[in-house]
Amino acid sequence: MLECIIIGGGPAGLNAALVLGRARRQTVLFDNNDARNKVTHESHGFITRDGVTPKEFREAAHNDIRKYPSVKIKKETIIEVYKEENGLINVKTADGQIITSKKLIFATGLKERLPNIEGVRAFYGKSLFSCPYCDGWEQRDQPLVLISENAHAVHMAKMIYQWSKDLIICTNGNKTISDEDKLVFERKGILVREEKIARLHGTDGKLEKIIFEDGHEISRTGGFVTTELYQGNQFGASLGCALNENDGIIVDTLGKTNINGVFAAGDTSFSGPSQLIIAASEGVRAAAGVNSELTMEEF
Repeated sequence: MLECIIIGGGPAGLNAALVLGRARRQTVLFDNNDARNKVTHESHGFITRDGVTPKEFREAAHNDIRKYPSVKIKKETIIEVYKEENGLINVKTADGQIITSKKLIFATGLKERLPNIEGVRAFYGKSLFSCPYCDGWEQRDQPLVLISENAHAVHMAKMIYQWSKDLIICTNGNKTISDEDKLVFERKGILVREEKIARLHGTDGKLEKIIFEDGHEISRTGGFVTTELYQGNQFGASLGCALNENDGIIVDTLGKTNINGVFAAGDTSFSGPSQLIIAASEGVRAAAGVNSELTMEEF
């Protein structure tokens, strides 16, 4: 009988496993190595880990967790999650194995949907990014583009302006920016282009040009793109977990969902900036919630 199962081996799941290991809880972390940040070359904003690669972070985390014998990491994919009438939680692996636990932490993160533009995937994570806090410094003072098809363009453009004043907003044929906001941007020297984008051009992931359907081109060396985030699986929904407006699982101050015994951490409970250090801290929170609940049940 396990005390906790963690699904997801990103920063949230790994830090939850570390804390539960130190609490001597019998824990298994399942990780199929399909992280959203696998396209990232470096991660920033995590003190003592600034510039760490996803691979380096995972290896260091695994080395930390190996000190604690009550935690196991399994490189397997979970295909089903369900509760028994007695409250225990079962997970089913891709090879048909059923594992039972008292508690469960979802740390599966979110998936992202990029704009439907030819070539965008080739540049994403190399010269086009989604978070200026993570990658703005490396692109400071360069000629940048913000590709955004939704209303987030206004806020995002204002944020990017802190890192580069040479900025163009491309809405890819969408009328998502009001005339009032266009005027504000114009006063700051930020051009808004609403034409449909035909394709992006560059070599080896380095953006060089944006080519519009009408034949016009603009030169840019990099920039940002707004993405649509969504749950990469239906595990939470299948258990009845409530979701917020960002499609993240709603949790309380200790990471607990509305379903008894079920917790969530990291981007899967998304409610703010999507960063490594925030996800890791939420893993600590959920692990503390699990340990506290197990302790109270024992007494």
